[in-house]
Amino acid sequence: MSSNSPLRRTALDALHRSLGATMTDFAGWDMPLRYRSERDEHLAVRTKAGLFDLSHMGEITVTGPQANRLLDHALVGNISSVGVGRARYTMICQEDGGILDDLIVYRLGEQEYMVVANASNARIVLDALQERAAGFEAEVRDDRDAYALIAVQGPESPGILKSLTDADLDGLKYYAGLPGTVAGVPALIARTGYTGEDGFELFVAPEHAEKLWLALTEAGSPVGLIPCGLSCRDTLRLEAGMPLYGHELTTALTPFDAGLGRVVKFEKEGDFVGREALLRAAGRAEQNPPRVLVGLVAGGRRVPRAGYAVVSGGEVIGEVTSGAPSPTLGKPIAMAYVDATHSVPGAPGVGVDIRGSHEPYEVVALPFYKRQK
Repeated sequence: MSSNSPLRRTALDALHRSLGATMTDFAGWDMPLRYRSERDEHLAVRTKAGLFDLSHMGEITVTGPQANRLLDHALVGNISSVGVGRARYTMICQEDGGILDDLIVYRLGEQEYMVVANASNARIVLDALQERAAGFEAEVRDDRDAYALIAVQGPESPGILKSLTDADLDGLKYYAGLPGTVAGVPALIARTGYTGEDGFELFVAPEHAEKLWLALTEAGSPVGLIPCGLSCRDTLRLEAGMPLYGHELTTALTPFDAGLGRVVKFEKEGDFVGREALLRAAGRAEQNPPRVLVGLVAGGRRVPRAGYAVVSGGEVIGEVTSGAPSPTLGKPIAMAYVDATHSVPGAPGVGVDIRGSHEPYEVVALPFYKRQK
């Protein structure tokens, strides 16, 4: 999107403004950054529930007799093995193994899938899938305008949703989705999220978004649900050790470089884009990984930001990819790629160069936070 293009607005834009949201440009969309206190929003999701507008995400529908074979070819995962009503985290890579985007693929029917891409990469993923569909009996359809996406996340989210739907939420496993109605609104109800908490993502027609948001707000307010913006979504995913495209994932990195080689399924039937390059990357990662993604916890109060150098003994040993104050831990945290020799938890002498001052940081295993089941 050019800098002169107007920002896109979600179906809930007027509602966000009426709630006093601070809006921001995110991937060409005008999105709520926060409503009041991002710390309060973060802690509400950790302890109660938060309500998010995620309508900027990119939905792409793939249908046809060979939809599964197309996705097996186009993506690194074994999509054919995903059962109807289930979902899978996967990636789409270049021929050289570089990550174009990380995705969630929902199998909606025997011959129907929904691919959900990050907002910043939705067009790239759509173009790649349409190009890779050549020779397959399958159709790739841009459905980005067909959906609004509302997420309710946090320990109180199952109870809130149960009060508004007859769907079997107890039987709905993590990374699964089923059609149903919520507050009378037809929806795809998915048990997925990007916060490290239990929660649901609700795909609905844009014209139903406001009705659903208001119903969820009314049902959730007695247990502490509040609207939440993108700022707390970022600190929630950071605490949960979840990668963000453009930070932990880029075209310069393969899934193996990012410590996510498990999503690549070499054993699946047929060839797939990037296979040979990823085989080489897997070998390198096993024998001598150049850099490893780790967690860093501050010894002081200064916050590291993406691009800051990680140092040890006066030498640069890595780079911060994401950093922020952690409301849950009460101190600054970061994810960073560091030389393998400094990647062991507790590695001595590691710091972050923050404006010329080498601040002490402890190397820890990811994630920083894991919810109690």
